[in-house]
Amino acid sequence: MTARPEWASSQISAAAFVAALAFGCAGQGIVSAEERVRFPSLDAETALTAFLFKPSGQPPFPAIVLLHGCSGLGPGGGIAATYSAWTRVLTARGYVVLLVDSAGSRGFGETCGRSSSRTVMYRDRPKDAYGALTFLQVQSFVQSDRIGLLGWSQGGGIVLLSVVTESIGRPRPPPLYDFKAAAAFYPSACSAERQSEPYTKVTTGSWKTEIPLLVLQGTADNWTPAAPCAAFIDGLRQRGQPVEIRLYPGALHSFDAPNLARRERPRNRKPGGVVPLVGTDPAAREDALRRVPAFFDHYLID
Repeated sequence: MTARPEWASSQISAAAFVAALAFGCAGQGIVSAEERVRFPSLDAETALTAFLFKPSGQPPFPAIVLLHGCSGLGPGGGIAATYSAWTRVLTARGYVVLLVDSAGSRGFGETCGRSSSRTVMYRDRPKDAYGALTFLQVQSFVQSDRIGLLGWSQGGGIVLLSVVTESIGRPRPPPLYDFKAAAAFYPSACSAERQSEPYTKVTTGSWKTEIPLLVLQGTADNWTPAAPCAAFIDGLRQRGQPVEIRLYPGALHSFDAPNLARRERPRNRKPGGVVPLVGTDPAAREDALRRVPAFFDHYLID
């Protein structure tokens, strides 16, 4: 039986936390009005747009960079419900949140299929992550040595491509303080084959990191399947890497989205004719609402 990680000892239930969050947002203005900011990606050619959210309280604060999935930040220039919900959760916990619009900043829409824009995203988004880190580290209200990284689907795959020791996104020389911890929901590219050249500087089987990583994955996910990801993460653990995976039985892709009815995504049909399914899994979402903040608290606050 796998030992329970130290950070997972929080006793507050997700239901109680969400209830407290709703009360706080109504009564105390926990989240400041969003601020649109711009800063350069480290790809040397893209000016990134991002949404910045600050918690109430006395700065400086720890911070978390959020990376969207292949559908982009949200419809019509808005922010999708999943990212809005997590922004509220994390700012209520005392984090600055920086939600990076990698797709919109490049004039892209959805980048889920096999296309040149998808290739650009996998190649350049690790440089977006480190551009965001650089931006946050010069803000007086941010603790420069306590910044985390969180992504979903394609953004989750970018998390893995960013935290690997031989990441093509990490500047040379590396920053004085790197990301302190990272988490990825149902990440794409989560396999030994995909986490190698040309998207990292490592050969297959030599992936390593010094950044603690938490992966959250549904076992019924047919868009970014659990089996290769679990095998990859388990292999890393056996080699002593600071990584772990939480598998949710029966959960689909987007299981943490708020109130997303189960539905098919035929426009994102995969090779072999597989039609991706998405939908909220209440039990998995409740666990993630507790687990992810507790994970970041352990590394960024405790």
